[in-house]
Amino acid sequence: MQVVEHVSGFREMLRDILTVNATLVAQAQNEEMQKLSELSVAQGEEVKKISAWAAILFAPQIVGTVYGMNFDRMPELHWAYGYPFALVMMLAVAVALYAAFRRRGWI
Repeated sequence: MQVVEHVSGFREMLRDILTVNATLVAQAQNEEMQKLSELSVAQGEEVKKISAWAAILFAPQIVGTVYGMNFDRMPELHWAYGYPFALVMMLAVAVALYAAFRRRGWI
């Protein structure tokens, strides 16, 4: 009878130990997932910043590329202020994009 009681007690103790172990493992996994989520959010913020700067640098490049084609029928080519106009347009696009991204908190 004593052996049966000891075995029953050990069985209950083992079940409690396994429950505590499973709880601790689940808690450790939750903490690890939380850290990974935080890293993912931080990485997303960095990607937004890089993308914003890429767009700011890409927009003036498009304007410069169009003006670099040297078509004959472009009115700005024979205009005295055509070159400064193109530069001002590039700067205006870059500043507008910078302001938009700054307002949204991307930069």
